[in-house]
Formats: sequence, structure tokens, C-alpha cells
Amino acid sequence: MFKDLLLALASSSILLAGSARAAEPSADSLVLLTENFPPYNMAKNGKNFARDENIEGIAADIVRETCKRAGISYNLTLRFPWERIYKLALEKPGYGVFVMARLPDREALFKWVGPIGPDDWVLLAKADSPIQLSDLEHARRYRIGAYKGDAIAQTLEKQGLKPLIVLRDQDNAQKLLDGQIDLWATGDPAGRYLARQVGVSGLKTVLRFNSAQLYLALNKDVSDDIVARLQQALDELRKEGEVEAIMARYL
Repeated sequence: MFKDLLLALASSSILLAGSARAAEPSADSLVLLTENFPPYNMAKNGKNFARDENIEGIAADIVRETCKRAGISYNLTLRFPWERIYKLALEKPGYGVFVMARLPDREALFKWVGPIGPDDWVLLAKADSPIQLSDLEHARRYRIGAYKGDAIAQTLEKQGLKPLIVLRDQDNAQKLLDGQIDLWATGDPAGRYLARQVGVSGLKTVLRFNSAQLYLALNKDVSDDIVARLQQALDELRKEGEVEAIMARYL
């Protein structure tokens, strides 16, 4: 009888273990986060929260097609502010965030898939501004607007330029017109796209001071296999002209 009891307990343990494994989330699944960063990612309704099919943009479409081709399931959420979703992707296994500039001080913090698209860094001014710059050093005397948590703002701060920070990058376009700032440090094409959204046009580039590439950044616990499959899928899409075709729909 004792022997039969041991066998029964062993069988129950096997069944319980099997049930526990079945309840675990799939290894081929990601939680992907993004923000309003037109034309790369944006909520269709213009709000600061959206899910899945209610998110559009160059990067959103590229990431969808990349995951589809790689056979990776995912759910996609757009949230605000950037610092929040960055922290989630940094700390939570199975999470990722896009689009993000791949900078040296971020390199070891994530696993990377990309590039998805370019993001040149520029200083914009009003069309009638007399400001002329040959390098970033000469911008120190001016009031520069930037976006909180953005890589551009962080770079300016590290160089001691002390930018004036806002929570929404498009607010800097109106601040330029109102004379609250002299220059707007932003991305190109993102800055011009945002300015048009709030009815501001005719801004001029007074300095192009960096060229960055934007990526999907994945938590370091995401398996190397998933990262490799996503990278291969993206490379194939680019080779076939699909990435260029997606960009052409927005620019």
C-alpha cells in the first residue's frame, strides 16, 4: 500500500508540473512599448495611450511586419511619459521599447534590433531668425528647448548646454514662435512633422549636429534566438524594399 501511495504522489507531481508549465507565458512573446513620436510611432486618436491596431507610424508598421515574419507574438502599447516605458523595458523580462537611439551609454543595457530608421539631430529656429551656427559650442549663448528624457536633451545636458525641458516635444514649436526659446533641439524628420501637427511651418535648420539610428531595444533577458530571428526578419524586409515602402507612406 505504501508503494502504491508513493506512485500516486509521484504521478500527481508530474501532472502538477505539467499544468504549471502549460500556464507559463510563451517564450516567443513580447510586450512592446512605444510613445507618441511622429512620424515613427503615434496614436491614431492623438492621445497618450493606445493599444495594438490603434497605433500607427513608420516604426510601428515596421515592427509589426518584423514580428510577423519572425513568428514572434506580441502586444503593443503606447504610453506616456517616455521615462516610464524606458524603465519598464529596462527592468521587466520580455519587454521592449521603440524607437530608441542606440548610444554608447545605452549599449550594454539592452539587446538591439535595427536600425529601423534615421534620426538626425538638429537645432531649428524661426524662419526669420538671424542665428547662424558652425558648431554646438556656439549655441551656448541661446535658449534651447528640448524634450524630457530624450537622448538629444541628455546629450546637451552632458555638454553643459542646460536645455529648457518640456514634456511634449511639439510644445517647443510654439515656444519658438512665442519667443520663449531661440532654438529647438529635436530630431529630423520628427521635429518638422510635430511642428506641422500644431500648425507651425517654415522653421529652418541652423545646425545639424549628429546623425543617429533608431532601434527596437529589448530587455536583456529576451533570448538571443528571438533577437536573431527579429534581426533576420528586419534585414529581409529591408532587402525586399518593404522598409522603404513603409517610410514612403508617411513622408
